[in-house]
Amino acid sequence: MSTPDRTLDPALDPGSPVPADGATPAPRGRRILAHAALEARTLLTNGEQLMVALALPAMVLVGLRLLPVGRIDGAAPIDTAIAATLATALVSTAFTSQAIQTGFDRRNGVLRWVATTPLGRDGYLAGKILATLLVHVLQVLVLGTIALVMGWRPGIGGLLAAVPVWALGTIAFGALGLLLAGRLRTEGVLAASNLVFVLFVVAGIAVPVTRYPRFLGGIVDLLPSGALGELLRACLAHGPFSIGSVVVLLAWAVGGTAAVVRWFRWTDA
Repeated sequence: MSTPDRTLDPALDPGSPVPADGATPAPRGRRILAHAALEARTLLTNGEQLMVALALPAMVLVGLRLLPVGRIDGAAPIDTAIAATLATALVSTAFTSQAIQTGFDRRNGVLRWVATTPLGRDGYLAGKILATLLVHVLQVLVLGTIALVMGWRPGIGGLLAAVPVWALGTIAFGALGLLLAGRLRTEGVLAASNLVFVLFVVAGIAVPVTRYPRFLGGIVDLLPSGALGELLRACLAHGPFSIGSVVVLLAWAVGGTAAVVRWFRWTDA
């Protein structure tokens, strides 16, 4: 998975927050929204990233619905399939796509350049967060529609319970993606983000923790993917709820965010 280089010339971007000479910068909220729109367009118009954001999770949905993989006792196959699918979609966007895109932005000097604009570093990160949430909404709508056609009948309580899990997972995996992008060289980000994505999907998302031998299950249980998978299955497939999974995912979210603040590098220097 790769991403094209993005121009540093604000004149080529109609939504750029950089004003012309003598002009007054747009309000902060408008600058952030413009940047979020740019980030979302970049994610949704790149064929490879679109494949990872929508096509791959859709294939996971169909595969887990038809194959006896990742199921839990007493739950309908479509319920466990959609829980794993939405977790896969979250990781693909919050972790893999953002890691790769941010890594290329750092290599191309975008991160150094953005600090000199009215948008600023905080606005850049806020725009990324909003863009990620926007893509998440699209993923839920598309994948949820496919699941409904395949027989999924969600309960309103489960959907509401999944919202805070989704938000916490977005923070945890988004922080890990930024940390990866801010520490490794671009080539390393590209390779590591794809490899770790596959490991996350296998470790606790597509395959529940209970399906692993005891020793391996204990390791998977401590991963953010294991915690996210268990919590979404609890919300959407009536699986067992574990407060330990909440603690694990919260720890990854807090620890990942603190690590980004401490170790993220805005330049290759």
